Amino acid sequence: MARLDERLARSPLREGFIERQNFADAAAALWLVGELVHLEDLVLHDAHMDIRAPTHELTRAHAVLRTRRRILAQKPDWALGRDGFLALTGRGGAVPAAAGQKTGEGQGAGASPVEADGRDDGEDDLLAEEFAEIDAVLARSSKILSGADVPARKEETSRRDRPDLIYDLDWDEEERLAEWQAVLAETRELPAVLRAAILLEAWSDIEVLQHGIWLGPLLVSALLRQEGLAAHHLACLHLGAKIIPRERRRARYRSDRLLASLDAIHEAALVGLKEHDRLVMAKSQMERRLKQRRTSSKLAVLVEFVLSRPIVSTGMIQEVLKVSKQGALNLVGELGLREMTGRGRFRAWGIV
Repeated sequence: MARLDERLARSPLREGFIERQNFADAAAALWLVGELVHLEDLVLHDAHMDIRAPTHELTRAHAVLRTRRRILAQKPDWALGRDGFLALTGRGGAVPAAAGQKTGEGQGAGASPVEADGRDDGEDDLLAEEFAEIDAVLARSSKILSGADVPARKEETSRRDRPDLIYDLDWDEEERLAEWQAVLAETRELPAVLRAAILLEAWSDIEVLQHGIWLGPLLVSALLRQEGLAAHHLACLHLGAKIIPRERRRARYRSDRLLASLDAIHEAALVGLKEHDRLVMAKSQMERRLKQRRTSSKLAVLVEFVLSRPIVSTGMIQEVLKVSKQGALNLVGELGLREMTGRGRFRAWGIV
């Protein structure tokens, strides 16, 4: 893990590598709970270019993806700090958006058009309240989609208001979170990797969140980043656990599960090293095609974009490079990318 982090610290492919790993880890998180999410669908959903209606599993995978990006966008000690922990677990206390950020033309996040225009004369109060609620929902949705930190709504955090068809009302998540945080505090003096393995096993054993089992490995990855072992990236522990047989991950004895968690951390690092080496080789091969190109050629931009996504579609290339559809196809042909879908009408490409 330390060797991978050292390579990424000096690598020109760091940003692209991290984005690709984010997608892979999000898909692996759903695979571990028995749900299949195609990497192709996740990439297109993230780019708002779905070719079919998104499934519930795809939405959950995208939540994992956004959470990974959110943790990486903050300081290393944010995720396990008070504000970060409450925000990630949906208990409120999210850090507000950056100062000066506005959701409308000089309006606050929940301001209604009536209040903004100064025309609230007390008429049609009920209608004004309805409009205000609609504006608040739209503003909240826009902030979530843009990646801003949004405090959890009170009705989402109250166990009493949760539908018993979806939630077990006897499942005390606050108590389980406190139990896991106690393990976090008790292992403070241990080496980082051993501490991470213990916390991974404890999260699975305590079963902290009913519908957020994927959050535990992300918090442990944030711990490795905070301790400096993976200071320049967020470890893909879901991807590492995917390689470990289920019999070991769900072993009867705690010592066996701890060894499985240690091996998952090791496998995550090995997968990262192999992927980084593959990207370095692919970049060197594609850069050979850039020789004797004009400085205004967009082929170099396409190389960087391809290295930052598992797959790219024609529409994604058009949006990023601002070219026509035929221009995008011509650039793909010049770069010699591999067609990944095998389809005739809709096609997507990736590196070999």
